[in-house]
Amino acid sequence: QVQLVESGGGLVQAGGSLRLSCAASGRTFSTYAMGWFRQAPGKEREFVAVIRWSGGTTYYADSVKGRFTISRDNAKNTVYLQMNSLKPEDTAVYYCAGGQWATTIPGDYNYWGQGTQVTVSS
Repeated sequence: QVQLVESGGGLVQAGGSLRLSCAASGRTFSTYAMGWFRQAPGKEREFVAVIRWSGGTTYYADSVKGRFTISRDNAKNTVYLQMNSLKPEDTAVYYCAGGQWATTIPGDYNYWGQGTQVTVSS
């Protein structure tokens, strides 16, 4: 079992930066792929970024490529999402998720955090 707790969300002006953290409990954290997803009001949950268990491979949604960076520290059981050059359309609840495979599909992930709100003002 893995429990996930996100933090670091907040209100920021367009062009600003935020770093989200996702702290995991459970000894098997390092064996899971970890992803970030987001969900805006009235929209479906969408893929943002994922990192494989080793940290060596990452994938990003086209909408965030070049602006967001996912990383993980397996010694600290934590995954991060550094978000730069934020835009109003990045406003959403951001969720971290853990799963066996590094996919872009929410249904492939077994474990989810409660989410953290990110609001970008114009």
